[in-house]
Amino acid sequence: MTSERIYVGSYTSQAGGGEGIAFGPLDGIETVATIADPSFLARSADGGFLYSTDEEDNGRIAAFAIQPDGGLALLNQQPTGGVHPCHVAVDPSGRFVLSANYTSGSVAVHPINEDGSLGETAYFIQRSGTGPNAERQEGPHAHQIAFDPAGEYVFDIDLGSDTVYSSTLTEDGQLKEVDQLHIHPGAGPRHMVFHPTAGAAYVINELDSTLTVCSYADGKLQTVQTASTRPADSPGENFPAELLISADGRFLYGSNRGDDTIAVFATAADGLSVELVQTIGSGGDWPRHLAFSNDGQTLYAANERSDQIATFGIDNGQLTAQGEPVSWPKPVCILPV
Repeated sequence: MTSERIYVGSYTSQAGGGEGIAFGPLDGIETVATIADPSFLARSADGGFLYSTDEEDNGRIAAFAIQPDGGLALLNQQPTGGVHPCHVAVDPSGRFVLSANYTSGSVAVHPINEDGSLGETAYFIQRSGTGPNAERQEGPHAHQIAFDPAGEYVFDIDLGSDTVYSSTLTEDGQLKEVDQLHIHPGAGPRHMVFHPTAGAAYVINELDSTLTVCSYADGKLQTVQTASTRPADSPGENFPAELLISADGRFLYGSNRGDDTIAVFATAADGLSVELVQTIGSGGDWPRHLAFSNDGQTLYAANERSDQIATFGIDNGQLTAQGEPVSWPKPVCILPV
């Protein structure tokens, strides 16, 4: 089992949930911050601070100073202006924290103060629109904030309206729209990643179990391929969640909730097409989040409903389960340090 230390975010409001944010080696993690529903975690570029969603009705973002032993000292919390923030990201300049409010479908930008704490909201935008899935797309549902490899453009992915918004982030924290990518209706885009060197990006879609492959240049995306995240004729409902790309851009990893598998795609040399080359059991039930170890040799899977964190070895892109999954209540985000 890896000795790498990780932070783990858990749902606390669910029955049998955790107490907040945990830290340690996988076989010895312990709660280090008690906070409500820290469903996503992000670290500052210098590694000194950690930012967490507080996925409640009155959404907030929390700022922590990371202690030498990995403990967390709460600096402050700021409201996101929306309901159920489910994703947080630090912009490449290290000056702002951006968050996505899922239920209300909005995006907030907070400045980072010199001491790592968060200032009051610098920018807020309420998205709009619907999709054909009456139950899940009755309104906008912001699900992720992502940046392109150059750090020049910021993207917010809206599951409710099948839209990926592209913007620039100004010096004072404003989002200035550049373009919109409209994924096919009913897809439910959730998370995206960029190829590290090729002009390509990939969006995993929660509502129809697909992966959208896009060409990318200058803040603009264009769909070039749509692939399934599961083998043909797979039975039952399935809702993909996380998406990762290997450091060399050769492989993509997506989690399938329902099938409870991890899908592995090989990318073409130009990044503009993919092939599903493996699906493997996620080591539990409802794999909400995936993360790479810092050396890229291990993949973590946070299985929310079975209270298990599983690990997989990576060899030429393929996954192999490592040992027995570790028990931890309602794990939904893994952040190796």
